[in-house]
Amino acid sequence: VQLQASGGGLVQPGGSLRLSCAASGSIFTIDVMGWYRRAPGKQRELVAQITSGGNVNYRYSVKGRFTISRDNAKNALYLQMNSLTPEDTAVYYCNAVNTLGRLYWGQGTQVTVSS
Repeated sequence: VQLQASGGGLVQPGGSLRLSCAASGSIFTIDVMGWYRRAPGKQRELVAQITSGGNVNYRYSVKGRFTISRDNAKNALYLQMNSLTPEDTAVYYCNAVNTLGRLYWGQGTQVTVSS
């Protein structure tokens, strides 16, 4: 499985961005997909996850502001981010877990929230 993330950029506080992640390869084996982020000087943390059945899980700090979704027909994962704050500044990574528990990572996309 190969994952290609895009959509990062510079946005002002209160603004919005939409991240996308395109999956290719053995996509039929994918179960859970998610977004993680790593802020400068911090450990990587889970932002949101979505199962193949559509169940979602969010990090507490992004609930109500971020929405994760996936389009299985397009083999794509999305993260709509609204009401962004400087604390959301990080490199965002998409992730997939196949039915055997193997992890796959895409390259990161930088999100910078600054005035």
